[in-house]
Amino acid sequence: TSFSTPKKKKRDDGMREHVTGCARSEGYYKIDKKDKLKYLNNSRAFAEEPPADTQVRACPRRSEQRRLLSSFTGSCDSDLLKFNQLKFRKKKLKFCKSHIHDWGLFAMEPIAADEMVIEYVGQNIRQVIADMREKRYEDEGIGSSYMFRVDHDTIIDATKCGNFARFINHSCNPNCYAKVITVESQKKIVIYSKQHINVNEEITYDYKFPIEDVKIPCLCGSENCRGTLN
Repeated sequence: TSFSTPKKKKRDDGMREHVTGCARSEGYYKIDKKDKLKYLNNSRAFAEEPPADTQVRACPRRSEQRRLLSSFTGSCDSDLLKFNQLKFRKKKLKFCKSHIHDWGLFAMEPIAADEMVIEYVGQNIRQVIADMREKRYEDEGIGSSYMFRVDHDTIIDATKCGNFARFINHSCNPNCYAKVITVESQKKIVIYSKQHINVNEEITYDYKFPIEDVKIPCLCGSENCRGTLN
């Protein structure tokens, strides 16, 4: 049995009309250059000539967007904008053995001064719960707790539920600092870069522990080391 290729008919616009209704079912055929140019010219003319209402509204819409963006940027807190940028563009960091103490956090990319490095993530707990957990951690032999005070009533506990920020070591001459910011009525702790940080440089900040009788030795090794964390 032999199959004959259906004859292609031309439409008014110059395109071939497929008898079967589908070009794939009719096999390969060569399109004449004149027909191809005619089709391309018609398509190009249609694309370059948008509807009249679009042309009229395009400029006012763009200017309105620029106005809203400028007003938003001017009125919003810069910390909020930076925090949103931090969420979508996280810094490349890694934790590994530190010469200061145990584990540390290191930069895997250059970080400019006054940039958000990482958020200190953990569980928000009250002072009463923090006292109970601190005693329990000592009984379990964990050794050190990763609790960060936000304010008088709130503490962030990253001991068993946190991120890489809990590995940041203390230094008396740090390259970062901690700052409490408010995002959607919730206080957060974010680590900012104090100066330019190179690749593979350890991230550090001053813990600023309260002064106590029982001293915790400092091992940061900086020139102006105070000798103790508290």
